[in-house]
Amino acid sequence: MSFLTSPRFLAISLLVVSNILMTFAWYGHLKFKAVPLYLVILISWGIAGIEYCFLVPANRIGNQVFSVTELKIIQEFLTIVVFSVFAMTYMHEKIHWNHLVAFLCIIAAVFFTFLPKTD
Repeated sequence: MSFLTSPRFLAISLLVVSNILMTFAWYGHLKFKAVPLYLVILISWGIAGIEYCFLVPANRIGNQVFSVTELKIIQEFLTIVVFSVFAMTYMHEKIHWNHLVAFLCIIAAVFFTFLPKTD
């Protein structure tokens, strides 16, 4: 099995796509404040529907090699990374020191989640 077809790579890749889509569903409309709310809700739900086509397989495939807790921590980590890039590039916002500290806390959560288990 090649790295590109491994469950770990596929799950994480699908989670990245899922996070990109959901970030746009949640926050992308903020650049279009003149668009009526009902329309941005419909568009956001459309994007979220497509996002689920990536999220559900990511979790199904990922659960072959990750626990549910590990999948959730990976997803949260990716959410922060994707959102940070989105905020800086699409929304043109700055990431401040306190955001970086919060990001380091998320990285710490990932680290502790993947420590060897002692049952």
